[in-house]
Amino acid sequence: MVKALREKTDAPMMECKKALTEAAGDMDKAEEILRVRLGSKATKAASRVAAEGVVAIATKGLMAAIIEVNCETDFVAKNDDFLGFAADLARIVMDDASVDSVDTLSGKSLQGGTVDSVRTALVGKIGENISVRRFSRHQAKGRFYSYIHGGAKIGVLLDLVGGDEQLGRDLAMHIAASKPRALDASGVDQALIDTERRVATEKAAESGKPAEIVAKMVEGTVQKFLKEVTLLGQVFVKAEDGKQTIEQLLKQKQASIASFALYVVGEGIEKKVSDFAAEVAAQSAAARAA
Repeated sequence: MVKALREKTDAPMMECKKALTEAAGDMDKAEEILRVRLGSKATKAASRVAAEGVVAIATKGLMAAIIEVNCETDFVAKNDDFLGFAADLARIVMDDASVDSVDTLSGKSLQGGTVDSVRTALVGKIGENISVRRFSRHQAKGRFYSYIHGGAKIGVLLDLVGGDEQLGRDLAMHIAASKPRALDASGVDQALIDTERRVATEKAAESGKPAEIVAKMVEGTVQKFLKEVTLLGQVFVKAEDGKQTIEQLLKQKQASIASFALYVVGEGIEKKVSDFAAEVAAQSAAARAA
């Protein structure tokens, strides 16, 4: 557990051990303790995505779909058959409103069989497990703009009302680069806000300042967090003055964002990292014992 916490946070080994002891083995609580002691550098969970695969997007008029299809290695993620399969699934989701789950999608017709039969055949041909992780279907209130980045590792689907082609492309690229969690504060998970408030309170309390000052420090920290994780509050990546927010940009362009979807391949999935040498040694020891 100490090793796992160190890999997740990049904190010193002894600090991880102390945090786990204090948290009675609760990994999430231990990470929170490290953030209080070491600051934001003690959490890298969001960047430690591990599962391979691609994001595919299909758009047609007012309808669109975005889907994540996973495989085991990056090599397979570049395979033409695998990419074609993902693109086919995105089109099925877009065209068929009855597709509301992976199970439903698996039974839909594809290439003379079902989606699942095609997937199974592809697994046999390629030699890796292939699975559909998630998808969503959208109907535009304005116009769709999409962006695929990094070998289809990041996909963005944006519904923009008003504006123009350039604004749509810029916003889609901004979302891919800045990875907002929600459009505005109302869409941020309350549990995340509560965690930030708790961490900020503990850090501010260490300053020894009066309670009213501590309260303002905590509120300032929480508001800063919300600006960083909400699309409207983020500073536009192409802002010439380095200050213009997405909300200000939209007002300037007389446009608004109805919704957006951001998929990052493997986000939130812990990948098992194996030590090949250790496995061989363990197998050899087991064989000798037998």
